[in-house]
Order: sequence, then C-alpha cells, then structure tokens
Amino acid sequence: MAGIGFELRRLLRQDSYFSLLRAYGYAGLISSGPWVLSILAVMALGILSAAASPANTPHVTAFLVSVTWLVAGSLLLTSLVQLLFTRFVADRLFEKRDATILPNVMGLLTLVMLVAASVGSALLWWTFGQTPWLYQLEMLVSFVVLCMIWCVTVFVAGIKAYRQVLLAFAVGYGATFVGGMLLNDYGLEGLLGGFVIGQSLLLFMLLAMVIRHYPSDRLWAFELHRAGQCQRSLIAIGLFYQAGIWADKLVFWFNPATSEPIIGPLRASPIYDLPIFLAYLSIVPGMAVFIMRMETDFAERCHAYYDAIRGGDTLGHIETLRGEMVASVRHGIYDIFKVQGITVAGLLLSGPLLFTWLGFSHWYLPLFNIDIVAVGIQVLLMAILNVLFYLDRLKPALWLCLLFLLSNLVFTLLSQLLGPVFYGYGYALSLLFTSLVGLAVLDHEFEHLTYQTFMLQPSKG
Repeated sequence: MAGIGFELRRLLRQDSYFSLLRAYGYAGLISSGPWVLSILAVMALGILSAAASPANTPHVTAFLVSVTWLVAGSLLLTSLVQLLFTRFVADRLFEKRDATILPNVMGLLTLVMLVAASVGSALLWWTFGQTPWLYQLEMLVSFVVLCMIWCVTVFVAGIKAYRQVLLAFAVGYGATFVGGMLLNDYGLEGLLGGFVIGQSLLLFMLLAMVIRHYPSDRLWAFELHRAGQCQRSLIAIGLFYQAGIWADKLVFWFNPATSEPIIGPLRASPIYDLPIFLAYLSIVPGMAVFIMRMETDFAERCHAYYDAIRGGDTLGHIETLRGEMVASVRHGIYDIFKVQGITVAGLLLSGPLLFTWLGFSHWYLPLFNIDIVAVGIQVLLMAILNVLFYLDRLKPALWLCLLFLLSNLVFTLLSQLLGPVFYGYGYALSLLFTSLVGLAVLDHEFEHLTYQTFMLQPSKG
C-alpha cells in the first residue's frame, strides 16, 4: 500500500479543502471502490433480470446465492496464502528485487488454480450431483477464477496505476452485468455464464497490469516455501480473520430454522442475508478514513521511528517518535469513530425511507440497524490489526483473529437461541469485544515497543 500512501500525501501537500476532499474520495475509491462495484453490479443484475422476466425470479435467487457461496468459499481457501504472499511481495520490493515478483505470481496462481480445481471438483462430485452439468462447470470455473483474482488483488492496489485498477473492476463487473442481461433468457446458466465472462476478463486485465509493471526474464518461480520466506502465523491470521467474517453467515445458513435450501447443497437465510450485505455498503466512509490515517500520518511516523532505531539515534528522540506514532493511532481511531458514527446515525434515521425506496420490507430494519453498527466496528478492528502488522506483532494479531472467530461463533449461536429479536447481535458483540481487547493489546505493545524492538535487533558482536 506504499504507493497509495505516496499519492495521498501528494494530494494533502496541496493544502486546500479541494485537495483534502480529493484525498478522502481517492482513499474511499481505492479501499472500497472495487468491492462496491462488485456488489452493485451483481445486485443490479439480479434485480433487473427478475424485472425483465418475472418467471426468472427463482433463477435470480439461485444465481445470487451461488455467487455469495463462491465468494465465501474462494476467500476462505485463498486466505491461507493472501497475507503470506503480500508479505513476500513487500519484502522483495524492500530488497529492490522487483524482477522476482512476476514469476512468483505465476507460481502462486498455478498452485492456487490446481488446488481450487481439485477442491471444487471434489465438492461438485459429492454434493452437486443433481444439478445441471453446465451449472456445475460454470461454478467450477467461477471458483477457480475468483481464487486467482483474490491472489492478484492483494497487492495490485500497490501499483501506482489506481485508475487502471478501478477501470479493470469497472470493465469486469460491467461485462458481468451486460453478459448476464444478454444471456438472461437462458435462466440460471445464462446469469452465471455472464459472471464467468466478467470475472475472467477482470483476471486477465489485472494480470496484464502485473506483467507490465513487474517485468522479468523468468516466467515461473515459487519461493514462498524457502526458509525465512514462510511465516506460518500469517497463514493462520488470514484463515481466522476470513473465517471470523463469514462465521455468523455460515451459522445462519446451516441452521434449518433460519435458512432454506436454494440449489444443490447451497442454502440462504432470507431473514439475515439482505440486511448484512446492504449494511456492508455503509463501510465506505470509515474505510476512506482508515486508509487516509494508516497510509499518511501513522505510516510516516512508523517509518521515522524504525529509521531512527536503525540509524542509531538517541533514545530520547526515539521515544519522542514513539509518542508521535501513538498519537497518530489515537487520532486515526478517533476519526474513524467520528466519521463512521455520523454515517451510522444518518443511516439509522434514513433507514425507513431507504428501504421504502428500494422496495424492501421494513421487517428487515431492526437487523439492518444493528448490522450497520457492526460493520462500523469492523473498520476499527481492521485498523487495530493493520497497526499490529506495521509493528510486525504477528502473534497478538493471530490471537485477536482467533478471538474474533470464536466469539462470533459463540455469540451468533447464542443469538439464535434467544430468538429473532437478537439476530445480528452476535456479530456486533463479537466485533466490539475483539476491538476492545485489541485496543488494550495496542496499549501494551506501544508501551513496550522500544524495548522489544531493541531486543529483536541482531547482535553485532
């Protein structure tokens, strides 16, 4: 993300209200633009497809549920390597060994493609036996392509070609929408065929950007497994965090009392799914602040602190820089509270009008209200984890992610036992609990940071 931080700092140096608005808008687009485009494109495709042909409504439901499960499954599978590969790329860039990136991208994608194809084929064989063969083929191709997209996307935002990244997602999901509408008459297979076309186009555009920005005289390599390259804690952190994000959804999907079968083994929760996915759109302002603060103030002070240590600066100056770093984190968290709090308050007030305009039942409003609070807290948890990553404190980050996963499972199951009035509170309470623990962990880490950093320095004797 260093490239993003550089661009944001350049905008802020212009010292005007317009440049400040541009910087926040830019941060919002980079952090949430591709994800918002994907949600809006898929939802628009489903709504317009059902409107164009009411008889296709069951197919639209099956399509939306299939895409949701594809995204969940692909994110969970690739969570094992996403953070690991991101760290690998960051280390190679720090070493000025840019030429090693492209061959290792290809090596990772080869591995991911083989594993995803094997896992997907096995699941289709054992659980999707009664579904049409074309649907199964499209599901397999979509699963493999999505897994590869997540692996490329984890570092492609660091390329200083932000407009091209957003354009790639716009073209990819635009093709998904257009392809799905053109193939609408073919029912579920037609809609999913449009999704395959759009995602494949997106993958090739992202790969083209990687090839152009990281040229190499080698085409293939795989160096993640070498000694010193593989930090297994990053594997666990990625898995626990993604599993924590999806834990409450999976609990509702697998509980027959809160879900219904849609196609094959895939289930959906009519009461839970719509509010939570709509609520995720409210995360954009908080994500913009998160990127702004983490990639400008905090990043600069963090780099200055470690540069001072490596340069043999005085202890007094190092402690001053540590204090500035702590202050930047506090200001960042305060700004996230402030901006996301205003967003939540606005949505709580406008929720009934919004649901009326969208044509959704007001029965969803109580769950939507608690969900927008939950996703706001999620931005805070992401900020805490990001600070721990900057400080290279992987063990506390690992325990926080595990705590998030376990608390989400326990609180969500408890909310189901208590009844529909408490739905959504499991996810919100797990995020609140984990974030509060995370803030205490940050206080402890900053208090002992200088001592631990010096103790970790290699001996020169």
